[in-house]
Amino acid sequence: MSEAARGSGPKGSRPRFRNIDVGQILQYRLPPAGIVSILHRISGSLLFLLGLPFLLYCLQLSLGTDAAFANFKALAAHPFVKLAFLGLIWAYLHHFCAGIRYLLLDLHIGTEKDQARTSSFAVLAVSLALTLVFALKLMGAF
Repeated sequence: MSEAARGSGPKGSRPRFRNIDVGQILQYRLPPAGIVSILHRISGSLLFLLGLPFLLYCLQLSLGTDAAFANFKALAAHPFVKLAFLGLIWAYLHHFCAGIRYLLLDLHIGTEKDQARTSSFAVLAVSLALTLVFALKLMGAF
């Protein structure tokens, strides 16, 4: 085997990437696009597995009798339920913003490294800013 193939020559001095151990997960730094991608998957799963049944249950309560609607209003006023609504709002907004980014990437818009980094930061900033606006509205600030 030649020196370059073993990695000891000048051409073979590139770093070798191997699988990381479980203990190294917290030290590993993903690029912003990787964080957006993982959060996109998490938000989609959260919306499908928890959000859909929760929203259908709330819809059932709100469309029932007057007593059921009063139960829904009492349930929706609870701080823990407001926090759950806020989590679902964040999941929807992040999934929506990241989905638009991925549609643009599919159209080959913003595929350069700097543009992709900027768009991933934009997705994070816009989704968190919109979530803050909805949180203020949900908590009764305006």
